[in-house]
Order: sequence, then C-alpha cells, then structure tokens
Amino acid sequence: MTDLTLYHNPRCSKSRAALQLLEERGLQATVMHYLDTPPTAAQLRDLLSKLGIAARQLLRSGEDEYRELNLANAALGDAELIEAMAAHPRLIERPILVAGDRAVIGRPPENILELLP
Repeated sequence: MTDLTLYHNPRCSKSRAALQLLEERGLQATVMHYLDTPPTAAQLRDLLSKLGIAARQLLRSGEDEYRELNLANAALGDAELIEAMAAHPRLIERPILVAGDRAVIGRPPENILELLP
C-alpha cells in the first residue's frame, strides 16, 4: 500500500471524520497538522499537481484572511494564491489525503475513499 499523508486540522469535523475513516479501515497515515507546520509554496504546488486543481480551488473563501487579503480578486494568479496559503495556512481547504502521486480533498470525508484500496 502506498504511504498515506493526511493534511489535518483536529478542530475540523470533516478532518476528524476523514481520519476516523482511515482508522476504521486499519490504515495509518502520516498526519500533518498543517496549521502548526504550514506547507511551503513548493509543497503546495506539489499538492495542487496531485489534486489536479488550480490554487483558487484549494482556498477557503470563508476565512477572514480571504477577505483581508482581497483574494477574491480574479487578477491574482496561482503564484499569489499559493504564497497567501503558505503564509496563512487557515486558507487551505481540508482535509487533504495524499496517496503516492494522487490526492483528494475530503469534503465530504468519504471522498478519501477514492484513494483507498
């Protein structure tokens, strides 16, 4: 089985549910508490590649930082959005499960099942 990594926020019910789904299947993931140890811009670019999405799709638009940094501005490109997420990790959608060269956002948590055997 490919190594699993879960980008996790223990305060988030969706993130806790995704971790529980893994545990119920007897699977262990490396749990990345991304608010405590934010991913770098390079790591975010890698995640986006594995997710197959643009940076804007990984943004949590309901966070205060989203409004404060004016991230709704359509003129901002992936590079600016990635830098904002690296500097303000609360902006990153969660949970994210990574399995090898693929990843999925666990919203709803059952989405992670797509990557499991």
